[in-house]
Amino acid sequence: MASVLILMGSKSDWPVMQHAATMLEELGVSWEARVVSAHRTPDLLQTTMAEAEQTDVKVIIAGAGGAAHLPGMLAAFTCLPVFGVPVPSKQLKGLDSLLSIVQMPKGVAVGTLAVGQAGAANAGLLAAQVLGTTNPAIQDAVRAFRSKQRETVLENSTLELDK
Repeated sequence: MASVLILMGSKSDWPVMQHAATMLEELGVSWEARVVSAHRTPDLLQTTMAEAEQTDVKVIIAGAGGAAHLPGMLAAFTCLPVFGVPVPSKQLKGLDSLLSIVQMPKGVAVGTLAVGQAGAANAGLLAAQVLGTTNPAIQDAVRAFRSKQRETVLENSTLELDK
């Protein structure tokens, strides 16, 4: 199994969650993605966490929309770090997902990222930063990513304005 396990409640969450996978790939981090529903397959959720703890998985990224119980339920079954990505919903545009994930009770930790694609990408970056604490190659990749971002900003820091 990969270093990072990306889980989502439904295949329809993939257009958002793929941004975590893209970031991980860019930083040279192995990942695997699966669909596990907190509501429809709670038994699969529990066995997936037991399996993850017995393999090379170091970080879980969980995307969920609506009631967004997936990240919290996963965290209840593992001591691995869980990062929750609120997936935008049709009704409330992800506010419901964000509020659900961010209100974890004391004693069950879930790191909550931004709603949508930015949150998914940052979850991948944060997972790489965690892995980089013990893997110099990943830490170097994160540093290179940051440097590239800085250079892009500097290249675009002056504006040619029409007079």
